[in-house]
Amino acid sequence: MEPVGLPISGTTNSALSHLEGALSGRTYDADHLVGLDPADGKPLLARYDLSNVASTLTAASVARRAVGGLWRWHELLPVRNWEFVVHMGEGSTPLEPARRLGLLLGLSNLLLKRESLNPTGSFKARGMAVAVSRALELGASHLVAPSAGNAGGALAAYAAAAGVSATVVMPSDSPAANQTEVLIAGAHLILLDGLISDCGRLARLIADRSGAFDVSTLKEPYRVEGKKTMGFEIAEQLGWRLPDAIVYPTGGGTGLIGMWKAFDEMQAIGLIGADRPRMYSVQVEGCAPIVRAFAEGKRFADTWDNATTTAAGIRVPSTVGDFLILDCLRESEGAAIAVPERELAGMQGQLAAAGAGYLSLETAAAVAAMPLLLEARRIDRDEVVIVFDTGSGFKSDPPCDLVTTVPVPNDPDRWEGIVSQLVKR
Repeated sequence: MEPVGLPISGTTNSALSHLEGALSGRTYDADHLVGLDPADGKPLLARYDLSNVASTLTAASVARRAVGGLWRWHELLPVRNWEFVVHMGEGSTPLEPARRLGLLLGLSNLLLKRESLNPTGSFKARGMAVAVSRALELGASHLVAPSAGNAGGALAAYAAAAGVSATVVMPSDSPAANQTEVLIAGAHLILLDGLISDCGRLARLIADRSGAFDVSTLKEPYRVEGKKTMGFEIAEQLGWRLPDAIVYPTGGGTGLIGMWKAFDEMQAIGLIGADRPRMYSVQVEGCAPIVRAFAEGKRFADTWDNATTTAAGIRVPSTVGDFLILDCLRESEGAAIAVPERELAGMQGQLAAAGAGYLSLETAAAVAAMPLLLEARRIDRDEVVIVFDTGSGFKSDPPCDLVTTVPVPNDPDRWEGIVSQLVKR
């Protein structure tokens, strides 16, 4: 029988060369567990010997890699040996035309990147697949992270697949589905009466006291490497071109940062040219630190006090990668935009009614920004625009105003009235 899936041993031919301080520019050895830049407490980014990648990672070679999801891009991922790669099918998600939704919004070339089809129901699977795999390779046996929901579920799932322990710290009002996802995978769940920023402080204390490795957003170098594969896939799916604009719901911002990094890496190895999409970060008015910093011309975002929104994944009052997000928005000639909380539930329903499926409130926020971007003439109606479907609606608590159906009696004599009402519609 022929082997199925990815190799289970041998080198991945990763071109990982070193880590670099995203702000300090200092370089560090990549082959030991490390969190933030010791020089300034800012994120570290993985760097690769791109001159060695250009000959093996080509459009033709990628096309021949029929399996592996995001690991098809293994030369530009940090795991060096296949035996440490934890793969559950993440990546290679569809990029689909959203014709009915586009018609509703007045956009002729609207595309949805279907991240809700990842194994754990959200784009968080990408980052955790790579972060857990690399932590395993570097000797970690216990991982910890704060999470608003989906990242915690992904950490629990990938830690279980890797055979290591995981602790997840969530706000106590996190969606029940996310809590269940953590517990069913055997991870230790701590519910904290606070925001994700408070959970981050507790996770840091747990890491310091227990020796667990902290895989918080951008507080280690490799979750962003998993997220950047969304950028690789977009280019491949568009025939090695990039869209005019990308609209992305933003909490910690790892996806925006990762895709921007991916575009530079692809250009360096000759897969794409110098053109870039305009990047748009979407937040909700009740928690919009990036939007405020962008409007004020700041490079670093002040913490948002009393953060509130039902879109748990973007209820992030501060992020250590704020300057990287804002740099990306400005370099791309994009923007940051906040949408009203009141529009989320209604837009979630409109998405489903337009055939997009039951998508997350975070995705609803991104789509709710589209009319505002059109009105501000930041996007044109005939441009190629990608909106990220970052997660399934099943991962959120159901809408509180959803009208439930009353059970029908199992009595054929009563069915005629029901059928008659349907016929009249």
